[in-house]
Amino acid sequence: MNENIVLTGSDMTIDQFVDIVRKNKKIEVSDEKWEELKQARQLVFDLADQGVPIYGFTVGVGWNKDKRVFSKYFAEYNRNLIYAHCVASGEPMAQEHVRAAMLARLATFLVGKTGVQPELIDYYKEFLNRGIHPVVPWDGSVGQADIATMSHIGLAIIGEGDVFYKGKRMPAEEALKLENMEPLELGPKDGLAIVSTNGQAAGLGCMLLADIKKLITKANILYALSLEGLDGNVTPLNEKVNLVKNLKGQIKCSNDIRKHLENSYLNKKEITKKLQDPLSYRDVVAVHGAVLDSVDYVQGMMENHLNTTEDNPCILLDERKIISCANFEATNWALGFEMLGLALGHVSRMCAHRTIKLANPEFTGLSRFLSPNEGEVQAYQTIQKHFTALDSENRHLANPSTLDFYAVAGDIEDHANNTVQIMKRLTKMMDNIYNMMGVEMLHAAQAVDLREEITLGNDSKKLYDALRKQVRFLDKDRPLTFDIEKAKAVFMSDEWL
Repeated sequence: MNENIVLTGSDMTIDQFVDIVRKNKKIEVSDEKWEELKQARQLVFDLADQGVPIYGFTVGVGWNKDKRVFSKYFAEYNRNLIYAHCVASGEPMAQEHVRAAMLARLATFLVGKTGVQPELIDYYKEFLNRGIHPVVPWDGSVGQADIATMSHIGLAIIGEGDVFYKGKRMPAEEALKLENMEPLELGPKDGLAIVSTNGQAAGLGCMLLADIKKLITKANILYALSLEGLDGNVTPLNEKVNLVKNLKGQIKCSNDIRKHLENSYLNKKEITKKLQDPLSYRDVVAVHGAVLDSVDYVQGMMENHLNTTEDNPCILLDERKIISCANFEATNWALGFEMLGLALGHVSRMCAHRTIKLANPEFTGLSRFLSPNEGEVQAYQTIQKHFTALDSENRHLANPSTLDFYAVAGDIEDHANNTVQIMKRLTKMMDNIYNMMGVEMLHAAQAVDLREEITLGNDSKKLYDALRKQVRFLDKDRPLTFDIEKAKAVFMSDEWL
């Protein structure tokens, strides 16, 4: 039975995308699509023979769009175009991120509006299937096609630069030989198609969508444990109360958290004298739900991106035309990811407030800073500096940056979105939030232990048990850095799920 994922250029999902990148699922291209790609390639040659000026084929790119490229120089020109665009710098991207970038470009290639040689598209597929991952420096894209970074994938395809292959960094030419592959000779328009893509940002963005959804899944379980540590009220989780609000994300989060709290002592007690808990507790289903609603919106944008063209010029095979356009523009999903940054900023701030409340006797009825022996054990006093500093950083990481660009290339390219920067900031925010939620988990578990002999919810108990296997009850002061690191690792792990 063939378990390969067949790509058609029209129906890739984020779930499929993540499986190919992270689970190394093998891919193939449908026969019908290969035939369409060949027809698009032939159309480009036919139009060139008619004297039609074609951007990146018979004329140059950017400011050099007025320079003619003669047929005898096609191979040399396209190779030089790759060289000239390899201007990225910095640490190499993680191999997972490179796989995502290659797959994002492969997906838009398969829409069939590019006109490159099908052999080039096959190299992207084979690099993914065989685990050949070009070394791509992180920095250099302004997010209006990631030309400075994606060019390094082209460098590997022509047998130059370095790649990671089977755990080793080596020259690309050596890895190709080990796989019995020859460096590809680029033809007309191939160079432009390699560099002119939003693949780096789009690939990172697709992976982030999956990661943000998983974060909210875990955050909901942590909230259940924190609510038990606080001895809070479950009334905001009421099914009918949330149904009448009619917000998809909020309804899902309230349903999930009620499940996480099944068999919890909270469901068997009266409403507390406080009647209403602080908003950082009471509003969690709404705020976490807002993140999920935002993810749904952006996922629609990204699945549209993966299944449509991002190429300029664009081939219209049915009309036998090739037309200059702006299909590389990424403003719609760039704005969506900026929105996700703001949404995660709210998650971060609420996490910090909940953790502070857990250390305050006014809200818990427990000891100050959850000390097992006030006056002798300082417990979680100074740790507040740690997670509030991270939240402060998240506040600045959430700032939008799509308006911060220059006019370059002779003032021709005077718009950009900084999409890669957006993805880098979101990645850092996610890491900070995992760190912060690890600290919240330390507080929640300590509060649960101080309450003694309470019954936890089915799922909150799993999280509590996973933590206590790695971090023991804080009975006396000790360096908490190690506890913080262990708690973060537990919370990031999927085993307890």
